[in-house]
Amino acid sequence: MAAAKTPTPASAPHIPVLLRPLLEAVAPVSGTWVDGTFGAGGYTRGLLEAGADLVIGIDRDPSVFRMAADWAGAYGGRLRLVEGTFSDLDALAGAPVDGVVLDLGVSSMQLDQAERGFSFQKDGPLDMRMGDTGPTAADLVNEASEAEIADILFHYGEERASRRIARAIVAARPFRTTLDLVAVIERCLPRAKPGQSHPATRSFQAIRIAVNDEFGQLAEGLEAAERALKPGGQLAVVTFHSLEDRIVKRFFQLRSGGEGQGSRYAPAREQVPPAFTLKTRRAVGPDDEELAANPRARSAKLRVGIRTDAPAGRADRAALGLPKPALEGRH
Repeated sequence: MAAAKTPTPASAPHIPVLLRPLLEAVAPVSGTWVDGTFGAGGYTRGLLEAGADLVIGIDRDPSVFRMAADWAGAYGGRLRLVEGTFSDLDALAGAPVDGVVLDLGVSSMQLDQAERGFSFQKDGPLDMRMGDTGPTAADLVNEASEAEIADILFHYGEERASRRIARAIVAARPFRTTLDLVAVIERCLPRAKPGQSHPATRSFQAIRIAVNDEFGQLAEGLEAAERALKPGGQLAVVTFHSLEDRIVKRFFQLRSGGEGQGSRYAPAREQVPPAFTLKTRRAVGPDDEELAANPRARSAKLRVGIRTDAPAGRADRAALGLPKPALEGRH
């Protein structure tokens, strides 16, 4: 088979991170693949160009399919778009598949849309929902208790000043816009030095994760991928921050029979047949060429597992290291 053709910036609105190493890791690409986080469609297009017979693109955000309308038709019956969450990808796919790709976190396309409320650099409604249903970020910061907000900021954003920020949020609410919230967070933290991240970075990440139940979705999505894959099928996951990568790493360790079956994160238990073998023990990161073209890739990591013929199972939530649950029952 010919080498995979990687879509260029001219042919895709946003550069898909780690696309080239992903396609190299899973080559040769054939059969049916699921892109569980369709977004701007960069991974879907890469898989189709690399030889996939069918790609099922799933996204909880219906607006992404409208934006793909000008190019999706060129692939005819080789592309199927489905609105839904990747935690249900096995049911949405409808039949065993040859590969699953997951690109976690918020996309640059969503960050660029001020009206979505993801960016702390653009003024807009305090929304942050990846779909169009459920509580918004405004609902969270205006209604959650100070303790709940502090827990979210600490466990989902690793924000050391979580209690100070939560106290300031409760004192200043109600909030309606992103920059209203940014102003309060900035008053709680030192001004960022050149090269440091914005003071609101960790808090906005944490609130977005809580609003969209991202860690719960991730655990369920990894298990759904395990159920969906044929023996020999491949699961490729791209992460963008340490909390996500830690969960994905532990999932592959647990389900490949490696570290974690009887680790410090969970009591020892009966060994089960491994559901995956690992392509590499270490995550793959961007090379210098990709970093020069796309600085957003600097924290990205790729992990790939190959499905065995063992029965699908569940990964222990404590062993996965999921951060403390927040806002139980609000999703």
